[in-house]
Amino acid sequence: MKFFIDTANLAQIKEAQALGVLDGVTTNPSLMAKEGITGKNSILKHYVDICNLVDGDVSAEVNALDYDGMVKEGEELADLHDQIVVKLPMTKEGVMAAKYFSDKGIKTNVTLVFSAGQALLAAKAGATYVSPFIGRLDDVSTDGLALIEEIRLIYDNYGYETQILAASVRHTMHIVNCAKIGADVMTGPLSAIYGLLKHPLTDIGLAQFVADFEKGNK
Repeated sequence: MKFFIDTANLAQIKEAQALGVLDGVTTNPSLMAKEGITGKNSILKHYVDICNLVDGDVSAEVNALDYDGMVKEGEELADLHDQIVVKLPMTKEGVMAAKYFSDKGIKTNVTLVFSAGQALLAAKAGATYVSPFIGRLDDVSTDGLALIEEIRLIYDNYGYETQILAASVRHTMHIVNCAKIGADVMTGPLSAIYGLLKHPLTDIGLAQFVADFEKGNK
């Protein structure tokens, strides 16, 4: 499973890259605003800065809601860097735009997916990634992981190459469970990735090793 980090914070991206397990980055206008990145030119430059930090795909989101606007913005984003993936909303216009970019060999990420039917349409349109928001489903008492399982079954049934990008990952067990059920990618906060490192028996065992070494080498 690929590990993406969902942020626009360059320091966090550098930290995740240094860990050696980072495969890409997802971001959106809300995350840009959180980092104080506003204005078209600043946002476009920030996308390039992110691409220069990582080796993998970087999802850059369009703001337009109409088809022509999505195509115009998406082409501008794709021209920024070879690693850019055009991020499109799961709407009629977004699906149409995904098909347009797919035909041109430009990678896409169809986002705000909350049903298996939406994921099926995205795959039919040739999306590179589909992003079901599992955390937001959990927030409304719906099983987000069950949606990942449904999409995995459908894609496997028909050999769709669209990758399931589990988005809105909130914690470490989301990552583990997504790996169990076959998500291709997860995107979430750095804290959730670091959570995979932790186990009390590791800490106890390491402390014992250090103590034994010091006793025998003084």
